[in-house]
Amino acid sequence: MPLPFAFLTVILIWSTTPLAIKWSAQGAGFSFAVLSRMTLGVLLCMALLAVLRIRLPLHNRALHSYAASGTSMFGAMALAYWSSQFVSSGMISLLFGLSPLITSLGARIWLQEESLTAPKLAGMLLALVGLLLVFRGGLAIGTVGGLIALLCAVVIQALGLVWIKKIGDDSPPLATTLGSLVVALPLFCAVWWLADGRFPDTIPTRALTAIVYLGSVGSVLGFLLYYYLIKHMDTARIALVTLITPVLALLFGHTLNSEAILPQEWAGAGCILLGLGVHRWGAQAWRRGRV
Repeated sequence: MPLPFAFLTVILIWSTTPLAIKWSAQGAGFSFAVLSRMTLGVLLCMALLAVLRIRLPLHNRALHSYAASGTSMFGAMALAYWSSQFVSSGMISLLFGLSPLITSLGARIWLQEESLTAPKLAGMLLALVGLLLVFRGGLAIGTVGGLIALLCAVVIQALGLVWIKKIGDDSPPLATTLGSLVVALPLFCAVWWLADGRFPDTIPTRALTAIVYLGSVGSVLGFLLYYYLIKHMDTARIALVTLITPVLALLFGHTLNSEAILPQEWAGAGCILLGLGVHRWGAQAWRRGRV
């Protein structure tokens, strides 16, 4: 597969996923929407494993990885879907763009991987200022509760990645995806049962389309292409995905879903994206300046 095609496809998938999450919960309910997505993802992963003749590893390290990935997936997705009732799709993408910063901090504390240099700290500070501006905009339109839940989802996902890296399992990505979904699915069933416990009488066409899109393209294709990029592309270019997708998601939400974007949110988005850029590439400029 050509790398430019895979790169642009991942950007498109990640940019449209927040809007699809919001649409899938409208008319179907957030708990049923996420449960349906995960169920479809499990079925598709099982079919792909069978077609590709990939075995599902069941050794201790793999099981540990499935548990870590599945529980973090559940926490992040359950909160993200719930918050989609109160937060715009653009904000979902923007706050999830903070994941690299939180992952870096978690890796430093938990794995002692990399030192927090001045550029990295500056990037985190800029992102924090942007986050405060976003919350200020949320306060103006009464969505702070949704933003807090969404921020918790981002933290859970980011620290879950650190946990998985600490385990160090080398199972095939598709197998890890299936194992994670199998762990998370009963938890999503419990949420659906407690929140609603019934199937919708009717599901709007847009919501059904979004559920199918998320279960197939968002959960399976996007994951596989992302790991393909990790294998064949340098990390500096992959990092561009987290800078491009929030902007596109904001524009998609504004254009396709008539989502208002307050000036504070634009300013916050700019600070967060600048912080991501400084965090990712500032260290290189810092080293060149000291040589």
